[in-house]
Amino acid sequence: MGLESSIKHVAAAAIIGGSLFAGSSLAVSDSDGDYREFTFNADTPYFFQDGKVDFGTYNGFRRYHSECHVCHGPAGLGSSYAPALIKSMDVMDFAKFVDVVVRGKQDGTLVMPSFADNMNVLPYLDDIYAYLKARADGAIPGATRPAKFPKVK
Repeated sequence: MGLESSIKHVAAAAIIGGSLFAGSSLAVSDSDGDYREFTFNADTPYFFQDGKVDFGTYNGFRRYHSECHVCHGPAGLGSSYAPALIKSMDVMDFAKFVDVVVRGKQDGTLVMPSFADNMNVLPYLDDIYAYLKARADGAIPGATRPAKFPKVK
């Protein structure tokens, strides 16, 4: 996947995600159905059942810890460099999340760089978002590696 293709994918995801997201917050409860039929959408970004998450959410854990936790701390808890993302996820919808990650953000002395050219982040924005929402909702406790269902794609 080339950079131009990735940016188009992200822009489309932001538009779709923004139109689908109703600003609701998921309660920590088991998801209905079969994880093998789960597909990401901004309103229901992760599948959680019997203490396990879908592979996308698990992948988001991996991607977050390879690129994001250096500034935002383990499990989105924040650090002296950047705010706690699990708090931000209560008010940040998918479209805003994509916008901040792709374009970066400056708020006073805090600066988040753009990740538009990071191929370890850009193609996996939905997975990283799902992981952070699962953390914010309490489905994944603490900085532990979440249990996962097998990958089915």
